[in-house]
Amino acid sequence: MDNTVALKVRVIPGASASTVAGWLGDRLKVRVSAPPERGKANAAVIKLLAAELHLEKKALSIASGSTSQNKVVEIQGVTMQDIESVFGAGGR
Repeated sequence: MDNTVALKVRVIPGASASTVAGWLGDRLKVRVSAPPERGKANAAVIKLLAAELHLEKKALSIASGSTSQNKVVEIQGVTMQDIESVFGAGGR
């Protein structure tokens, strides 16, 4: 069973702490303390979401928006229901 979800994410880099702030429309708002330079914020997003979803970092990748605040993160091994059970409903 190889489920893959394309999760829309809004990233706020340079925050005081890395945290998932909840849903902003159909996007999950994520704050990361890493700066938006040389892929540091992208790596922090992957690390944070992997930890929150109890997945290995290799199960997540930035599918699009690597230089934008609006990204699509591809997550293998989960369903949208799994994501909503962790972060609450609102991702539709």
